Amino acid sequence: MKVLVTGGAGFIGSHIVDAMLDGGHSVAVIDDLSAGISEHLDARARLYRVSVTDTLAVEEVFAKERPDLVSHHAAQVDVRRSMEEPVANATVNVVGSINLLDLSARYGVGRFILASTSAVYSEPAYLPMDESHPIAPQSAYGASKYSAENYVRFYADAHGLRYKIFRYGNVYGPRQNPKGEAGVVAIFAGQLLDGGQSTIFGDGTKTRDYVFVTDIAKANLMAMEPVGDDHVYNLSCGTGVSDLEIYEAVRAAAGVRMEPLYAPKRPGEADNVCLDSSRAKRLLGWAPTVPLDDGIAQSVAYHRSLSQGRV
Repeated sequence: MKVLVTGGAGFIGSHIVDAMLDGGHSVAVIDDLSAGISEHLDARARLYRVSVTDTLAVEEVFAKERPDLVSHHAAQVDVRRSMEEPVANATVNVVGSINLLDLSARYGVGRFILASTSAVYSEPAYLPMDESHPIAPQSAYGASKYSAENYVRFYADAHGLRYKIFRYGNVYGPRQNPKGEAGVVAIFAGQLLDGGQSTIFGDGTKTRDYVFVTDIAKANLMAMEPVGDDHVYNLSCGTGVSDLEIYEAVRAAAGVRMEPLYAPKRPGEADNVCLDSSRAKRLLGWAPTVPLDDGIAQSVAYHRSLSQGRV
C-alpha cells in the first residue's frame, strides 16, 4: 500500500514509518522538521520537507505520491504554547488537517488516520474514560485536536472517506525529545542522566495514562486494514500513574538519587487521566504489550546512549 505519513520524522511518526516499511508498504513522509529529525527516518522512506499548512506544496506531494492512506501525525503539540499562541496552534492543527482532508478527498485517498489526544476530555466525569466521555478540553491544544476530529467526520460524511481517529494517552519511548515541553519520561531521563534536577509541576499526585511508542505504531499498522473504520479509539494502558511514580521509576532506571523540585501546576492540564481502550481491543484486536517498567528502561537506555554519542 502507498502511505503518506505527516510528521513522519517526529517521535511517534518515525516509529509508525518504521512499522509500515517493515510491513512491506511504500512510505512517503511530509515533515517540515520544525520538531522532527530527519536522522530518525529510515532511508527507505521518501521525505518531503513541507509544512501541512502549505497547501500548494502538499498538493505537489499528493500529485506525485498518490497515496492510498494518509496517517496524519503532524501537529503543534506543546500545550503551553497553544495557550500562549492559540492562532498559531490552530493554523497547524486545524487548517493543516483541513488541507490534508481536502486533498485526500480530491486525490482519492481511501483511508485517513488522525492522531488525536486524550486532552479532548480534560477533567474526568468518570474513570477510566471511554470514547463516549464528555468532551471539555481545557487547553487550546485539546480544542484544536477536537476540531480536527470533527473535520474528519465531515469529510467522511461528505466524501465517503474512511477514517480512524486515535486518542492517545501519554506516549513515551526512544526518540522522544528530552528538551520538549511534554513527555516527562524523556525529560526526566535527559535531566537525570545529565546530572540535573527535574521539576514536577504540581504536588506529584497528578496522574497520566502511559503507552509505549511501539504499541502505538502497532495500532497504526493495524488501522491500515479495512476493519473498525469510522470510529474513535482511545489508545493507552488503562492505568493512571502519578508524576511522582514516573519520576521514581526513571530515577531508578537511571541509577541516580536526585530529589525533584516542585512548581505550580501549569494551566490547561487535567489532574487525572485514565483511558478505557477496550474498543480498540474489540474492533481492531489491539492491546498494549510493553509494561511500564520495561518501557522506561528502554527509554532511559536510549537517552543514555544519546548522551554518550552512540545514537
